[in-house]
Amino acid sequence: MTDSPAYRFPLDAQEQPILDRILNIRDNLSLLKQDRSTHIKSQDVVQYYNEVMEQVDKLNAIRETKRDEQNRVDTVLDDCFQLISLFFLTIGRNSEAPAVYSAISTVKRLLDHLKEAGFYSQKDLESINQHIQQWRASVRRGKDTFSDSLLTLLDARIDVCVHILHELQNHLSRLDPEMMGTYEKLVSILRSLSACNTRSKFPSREVKEFEQQLLEIQEQLHESKITYEGKTAEQVYAERLGQMSLTEGEVSDGPTVVRALLARCLLWVEIIQEKNGKIDDRFQETYDKLLKIRNTLEQMNLTHAWSLRETDLYSYQRQLDRIDAARISGNFLDAEGRPADLHAQRTLLYLMRKSYAYVYQYIVSSEPVSEALLPIYNQLLTLKRCLVEVKRSGGVDSPRELYPYSMKLNSIDNMKKDGKFMVGNDIPEGQASVTALLAECFELAYELREESQSHEEEEAGGKVEGVNGVQVAG
Repeated sequence: MTDSPAYRFPLDAQEQPILDRILNIRDNLSLLKQDRSTHIKSQDVVQYYNEVMEQVDKLNAIRETKRDEQNRVDTVLDDCFQLISLFFLTIGRNSEAPAVYSAISTVKRLLDHLKEAGFYSQKDLESINQHIQQWRASVRRGKDTFSDSLLTLLDARIDVCVHILHELQNHLSRLDPEMMGTYEKLVSILRSLSACNTRSKFPSREVKEFEQQLLEIQEQLHESKITYEGKTAEQVYAERLGQMSLTEGEVSDGPTVVRALLARCLLWVEIIQEKNGKIDDRFQETYDKLLKIRNTLEQMNLTHAWSLRETDLYSYQRQLDRIDAARISGNFLDAEGRPADLHAQRTLLYLMRKSYAYVYQYIVSSEPVSEALLPIYNQLLTLKRCLVEVKRSGGVDSPRELYPYSMKLNSIDNMKKDGKFMVGNDIPEGQASVTALLAECFELAYELREESQSHEEEEAGGKVEGVNGVQVAG
C-alpha cells in the first residue's frame, strides 16, 4: 500500500495506542479496497468510519492544549479519511459529508497548482466553484449525522479552497468578453504545447502550427516581437514568473493579463522546440513516474464508467502527494538537492497538475450508485443514449423495431424484488437513481412507440383515401 507523504513519530506516548489502532484500520481498509471478490457493503464502510472517529475523539482529548501538534498520527488519519471518503463514493453515498474529504483534498492540490502554473481557464474555475458549493451543502446536511470534528475540518478546508479560488477569479475579473476569448485560446494553446512536450515522439510540425497561431494572435494584438539580448528564453520566462509573484494580490487590467500570457506562450514554444521533448537526465525518473501516472489516468477516461472503483484513485493520489510533498519551495530537486531547470520544473508541474485534474474529474463524475448496482445503471445509461439517438434520428418505422429495447428494459425491471434491486440479501445504495433512469428509458420507448403507431395510422389512412379516390373517379 502507498503510505502518506511524510511523517514524524508521535511526541506524546499517550498517542501511541491511537496510532496503533488507526494503522490497523488503515490496513483493513486497504485490504477491503483490494478485494474484488465481493461488492463493498455500506455497513462495513460506516463501521470503519465510526472506529476512526472514535480515535479522533481520543486524540482531541489528548491534544486539548496543543491543537497545532502534527505527527505521524495525523498523516495516517489522513490516509484513513481519504480511503473512507472514496469508499463512500464507491457505495453511492456521494452527497454525504465523509465523501467530501477526498474531493476537497484533491481540489486544494489542483488549485495550488493552477495558481503556481499561473494560467487557467474560466471554465476550470466555474467547475470547481460549482462543486465546492455542492460539497459545502453536503457538509451542512451532515450536521445531525456526522461528527462535529469531521464537519469542522471539512468546513475549514473548504474555506481555504474558496480563498484560493477567489484569488484566481480576481486575476481574470477585468477581462472583457473579447479579451476573455483571446485569453481562453492562449490557455488552450499553452496546454496543448505542454502536452506535445510530453509525447513519446516530439511532434515538431504540430508545435509549429501552434506557434503560427500565436504569431497570428500577436499580430492581432499589435504586439511587437519579444527581444531578450544576452538572455535565454528560459531566463526571460523565469523573470516573467517572478514578476507575477511580485504583483500577487493586485488585479491587472485585461490587456495586460492577455499580453503576459501571450509572451509566456511564445517563450514556452521556443523552449520546448529547443529541448525537442528531452528532459534533464537528473529528473528522468520523476518524469517517468509522473508520465506513467498521467497516461494511466488518461486511459481510464475511456473505461472508468464500467471498471473504475473510486478507491482505485487512492494509490494515484498518494503517489502524486509524495512527489508533490518532496518539492522544496515549489522546486523539484535532484538527488543532490539541486533544483531543476525551468523546462523540467514546468514540465513536471504540468504532468502533476494534469494527473490531479483527472482524479478530480473521476471524483466529481462518480455516479450516486453503489458499485453493486453499477452494471445495471451503466446498461440503462447505454439504453437511454441509444433511445435518445433513435429519437433524434427520426424515430422508428415500426413498433417492432423497439422490441430489443423493450425486452431489455423488461428484463431489468423484472430483476426487482418488492420494488428494490437486490444483490443477495443487500439493498445497495442508489435505488432511486437506478429506478429513475429505468423510468426515463421506459418513457422514451413509449414515446417512440406512440410516434411510430401514429405514423402507421397516417400512412394507412392515406392509402385508403387514395384507393377510394380511384373508385370515385372510375
